[in-house]
Amino acid sequence: MSDQTKSRAARRQQMEAEKRRGRNKKKKTGSNLLKKIILSIVALGVAVLIGGVGLFAFYASSAPDLDENLLKDPLTSDIVDSNGNVFMKFGAEKREFVPYKDIPKEMEDAVLATEDVRFYKHHGMDFWRLGGAVLANFQSGFGSQGASTLTQQVIKNSFLSDEKTLKRKAQEAWLAFKLEREYSKEQIFEMYFNKILMSGNIYGIGTAAKEFYGKDLNELELHEMALLAGMPQSPNGYNPFKNPERAEKRRNTVLGLMYKHEKITKDEMEKAKAIPVTETLLPEDQRQEKKDSKYLAYVDIVLDELEAAGMMDILAEGVTIQTALDPTAQQAVEKAINSPIYESEEMQAGMTVLNTKTGEIAAIGGGRNFTGRNLNFASGDNRRQPGSVIKPILSYGPIIEYENWSTAHIVNDEPYKYKGTNISIRNVDGKYMGAITAREALYRSRNIPAIKVFEEVGTKRAREFAGKLGLKYGEMTSTLAIGGGDDRFSTIEMAGAYAPFGNGGIYTKPHAVKKITFRDGSERNLAPDPVTVMKDSTAYMVTDILRDVISYGTGKTAGVSGLDMAGKTGTTNYDAETIRKHGLKNTDVPDSWFTGYTTEYTISVWGGYKIPTTPITTYDKGRYVPQILFRTVMTDLVSGKTTPRFKKPSSVEEAVIVKGSNPPILASNSTPAALKSKELFVRGTVPTEMEKEVIAELAAPSGLSAQYNAESNSVSLSWSYDNPDAYALPEPVQFSVSVSVDGGEPQNMTTTSVNNVTFSGVEMGRTYTFYVKAISGEIESSSVSTSLLIEGQTEDDPSVDNGEEDENNNENDGQNNNDNKGNNGNNNGNNNGSGNTGNDGNKNNGNTGNNRNDGDADDTTGGSGSSGDETTEPGTGGNDGTGDGTDDGSGG
Repeated sequence: MSDQTKSRAARRQQMEAEKRRGRNKKKKTGSNLLKKIILSIVALGVAVLIGGVGLFAFYASSAPDLDENLLKDPLTSDIVDSNGNVFMKFGAEKREFVPYKDIPKEMEDAVLATEDVRFYKHHGMDFWRLGGAVLANFQSGFGSQGASTLTQQVIKNSFLSDEKTLKRKAQEAWLAFKLEREYSKEQIFEMYFNKILMSGNIYGIGTAAKEFYGKDLNELELHEMALLAGMPQSPNGYNPFKNPERAEKRRNTVLGLMYKHEKITKDEMEKAKAIPVTETLLPEDQRQEKKDSKYLAYVDIVLDELEAAGMMDILAEGVTIQTALDPTAQQAVEKAINSPIYESEEMQAGMTVLNTKTGEIAAIGGGRNFTGRNLNFASGDNRRQPGSVIKPILSYGPIIEYENWSTAHIVNDEPYKYKGTNISIRNVDGKYMGAITAREALYRSRNIPAIKVFEEVGTKRAREFAGKLGLKYGEMTSTLAIGGGDDRFSTIEMAGAYAPFGNGGIYTKPHAVKKITFRDGSERNLAPDPVTVMKDSTAYMVTDILRDVISYGTGKTAGVSGLDMAGKTGTTNYDAETIRKHGLKNTDVPDSWFTGYTTEYTISVWGGYKIPTTPITTYDKGRYVPQILFRTVMTDLVSGKTTPRFKKPSSVEEAVIVKGSNPPILASNSTPAALKSKELFVRGTVPTEMEKEVIAELAAPSGLSAQYNAESNSVSLSWSYDNPDAYALPEPVQFSVSVSVDGGEPQNMTTTSVNNVTFSGVEMGRTYTFYVKAISGEIESSSVSTSLLIEGQTEDDPSVDNGEEDENNNENDGQNNNDNKGNNGNNNGNNNGSGNTGNDGNKNNGNTGNNRNDGDADDTTGGSGSSGDETTEPGTGGNDGTGDGTDDGSGG
């Protein structure tokens, strides 16, 4: 091998050696980096662990001492009204304390299977359960599952606040560990069993057994034990008297857990599940009343709110709960709702009184003879179809909000079908009004216009508008616009939805609880924040229309004299299948509503029966009950006070338009009064076109005659008047009457709206000439006249001028004396709806009166998928043209 070849081989070997050293160096460097990372993580973990242990120790050191009295007995919490006065104490009532030895084993099994199945295996903290809860929270979101043991619940209910903080959880864990060291498992179970809140003001499962079943624990059946064991998770929600369906579902869950953990057999589980949850409940007349408790319907709402906020446990902590209760309003509500105004003993009502500005619940009417254990008809316990009270929320409010409709916008009330179907919609009276304004369509509560407006708004915008007002909808169909469908609401929700219309478009969720003050003086504010949900123009324009509901429409019974208020009626009806199945009449209805408001109070009232298929059958003591209750309570609330009127915002303009014009045009000076209408417009949308001004002509009276009466020494004048264009005049026609004596200057006698006058104190030997002309505003007709000579003459003397007309009148000769006797039947019908008896009475006799007061009727709605039936009590024309119509419009 040559030296050159050896040299190349050596270089290759050297290069390969260097590569190997490089790779080894990289491996060593990488290995060192990995080690450093692992060591850093370990060090961090140790630091976190040490820090966590230190923090835990610090928090644990500040935990309160265990107090046996607090462990065994709940602290008394105060519920106070808006004036700061206590009206209920929680935890102060007598309880049925049950020693552990007297608790049936099956009852203990039911509780532990539901709350803490590993109770006898852990030492205060269940780390297996904690790990499962952590995993569930990662998968479903924080708070999706808890891991508190029964021991921890005893600690939380005895010593600690309900706040979810690391400090509180650390103290809870430490105290649970201490509790397990100082007390036996049996003692801890006894504490839980006797202290847990069951429902309302009922503490302890032994007390609940007496309250719900009238039994001692050893007398309970399996299904009853399961119900009681499941109630603490949601004490008010699982109350079987109030929410039997939810209670039965929860009971069956507990039975399933007992079977899963081998506490009962499958056969025992299925037999217990087959028993209706209400079957063995204590009958109403055997339940003990809380004679010393006040305002139980209101307390029920307070508990619902605490439960929804996950704060029911604090009632055992000696807190003060500040509410918005107005005792005066609550007393007025309870007095009214228990008055004898109903069509039967079984008919019920629910009522909510809100502060319009703040959304605070001032008073609650839970129903007649409310005891706190029965259904609260004002709350979510009793959600019902809303009927026509929903029309401002799903149709007219959104169309004004999103499309800037004016109150003068024309909607055609005509034969119509639900969009995309062959199902016809009917109005209450089975008739159609043709082109009417949005204002009239709403205050008359016409069904077809409401559907049309809803379909123009669209389901997306209607759902959004209602949602901002606290009314949540899912899938929407046109039937919802008249209150049908499957969506149902409570009086609390409906009052909350209406209050923003009276508050410039600002919504605050209805609430009874304002804040909670803990024993250490700290506070937690629970009052929701106000939110602007609509333009102030929308709020005011809807309000102005709803004023007319009370003045001219279906809500006249709710009116309070002199009070600026707005509101809407609603009635629902049965579908055809329900009518057939239960043998009901077409005039029977399940629900009646009235929701109204002032600038200070908003009140929603529902009337009906606990069982929806029991019908309201009458009007005065049935359908009108919500309006009567509203009027009664509102009268008490405003008595002796001055309530501010609704104030028109700068975003709204008022304009006088030509009634029925489409699009609207402004009225001119010559537009007849009967054709003028004052309407509201969103600023910037007032029409600019004005009706052409026309100089109206006024016809002159005719048939003027003068009759001398010797006995009274007077002259009776009478005349006829018939102007076919009277509707086009700016003001009603009146007559100016003048007289001249012996050819002198005419002097004004009088101006009258009737067709006859009497001139007294005539003198013999003088000639009297009488002049009559028609006037309307500044428009005058030509005069007609007649002369009469009086000089000791008699009517039989042919030389006497017996009412002969001058050249301006028709030649009636003496015939006027007879033919015009009937003229006393004059055109005063424009004023009082009837003319005097006569042979030639004016054609205007019996005018039906104001066109807004002609027997307005509300509609009613029925169940989902049915057009429903509509009936109307006949509206009557009356002296002022008003009617008493009440409607039951088409349903879903």
